Amino acid sequence: MKPFLPLILAALIAAAPSLSAQETQPSVTAAVTEAEDAAAQLRAAVEKLADAVSADDQVVALTEVIRGYEQGLAALRDGLRQASAREADLRARFEAQRGRLASVLGAMTALQQAPETTMLLHPAGALANARSGMVLSDVTPGLRTEAERLQDDLAEIATVRDLQAGAAQMLGTGLASVQEARRLLASAVTDRSSLPVRYADAPAELQKLRDAAQSLDEFAAGVSRLQLDVGPPMEDFEGAQGTLPLPVVGTILRLYGQPDAAGVERPGWVIATPPAALVTTPWAATIRYRGPLLDYGNVMIIEPARGYLLVFAGMSQVFGEVGDVLQAGDPIGLMGGTEASAQEFGAQFVADAAIGGNAGRTESLYLELRKGQETLDPAEWFVLNPVVEPEQD
Repeated sequence: MKPFLPLILAALIAAAPSLSAQETQPSVTAAVTEAEDAAAQLRAAVEKLADAVSADDQVVALTEVIRGYEQGLAALRDGLRQASAREADLRARFEAQRGRLASVLGAMTALQQAPETTMLLHPAGALANARSGMVLSDVTPGLRTEAERLQDDLAEIATVRDLQAGAAQMLGTGLASVQEARRLLASAVTDRSSLPVRYADAPAELQKLRDAAQSLDEFAAGVSRLQLDVGPPMEDFEGAQGTLPLPVVGTILRLYGQPDAAGVERPGWVIATPPAALVTTPWAATIRYRGPLLDYGNVMIIEPARGYLLVFAGMSQVFGEVGDVLQAGDPIGLMGGTEASAQEFGAQFVADAAIGGNAGRTESLYLELRKGQETLDPAEWFVLNPVVEPEQD
């Protein structure tokens, strides 16, 4: 019978260098913790809905519920993406080491099954047998370490799977609540009568300007020339440069002046958002125009300070009336699109998070900042934060 020990040692020694050379990967624990914190934020937002319905100012309360939910979704999406990326890394490592692991497992199986008297035989005699035993004792700790590492990796994968399943279930149950909050918000904004009015109503002038406009740029420039101000100046908007929060949850698709696939350059940002995302004003401002315009869909133009305009296009619903003075964070509209049913929403969200990029962000909001007749780069005014991030490659 041919001795087994030399063959077994050859397999183990061949595997040993790669075992010891592996680097420990970052744990999935941080991503899971982040996702669990985001899930808690989502639950807290949904639980506030009952209080929002009875609040003195339902618009403010419902806006907080919806924005809290959407920020929680964004944080959960990021945590799930990181956890899924870690799982993919582990699976890729398993595939890359499939042959080596098979060799190690085969050698260990042979060690377990072969008779001791046969294993101790070595063609070169007793001295070689002794040396083989010493080599085997050196290799064994590495094998044990590798086995423990594999066990940890498999435990990480199981943790990610549990996180994904729990997130999907929780999101499905919370979707109806936030949809109800959006419906109530649209109604509450219509019924709101406490907003001050800064501009005199001049629908005829706006209608004439809208009918003559050939582009959003031309229309916005015309609005800036209308002299309708009947109130005091607004707060120091220029002093807020570089600190403005973004108006919506999403991902920046195109920056200022960056051409799209057709080569068209726009003097503003295009932001990809989830369906039905809430859009809020980043600064106290007066509504100068709201409604449809050409093929831009619903357009909202607000004035945060004399001489400045913020232009938004692409919303499905717009709130308020011309002349209303809004506070920072007030809702100005909702994006369009259709969310998946409650039974499918959670699973689809988890799948989109694993893909990353703009998966699931099907709507586009256009944001433009103007001073007089000129456009400004929003990058010099807005803060990129966890609510809106640049597109990841």
